Amino acid sequence: MQLFNLMEARAAAGLVIGLPVNMDGSEGTRCQSNRAFARNLLRLKNDLLIAFWDERLSTVAVNRVLIDEFDASRSKRADLVDQMAASWILQGALERLRNL
Repeated sequence: MQLFNLMEARAAAGLVIGLPVNMDGSEGTRCQSNRAFARNLLRLKNDLLIAFWDERLSTVAVNRVLIDEFDASRSKRADLVDQMAASWILQGALERLRNL
């Protein structure tokens, strides 16, 4: 699988999968889908390390940074938000691991 090849090439120790938890803390169909994706990956590679990360408000935080610090227009933000939100989620997970 291409994902596993990429992980091996970059010496990735595991994956962080964002969970789009609802604002009230409940998990909807998108969370279930992400958890199913993780289960499917584990069927292919049972020693894979997977961490889930609550991604609530990551897009909001990234949009604020882009607007406040970079004065990015809506069209410019659309191209960057998903990439930056993924980075935001990963950074949060790495900081949490560092503090364990």
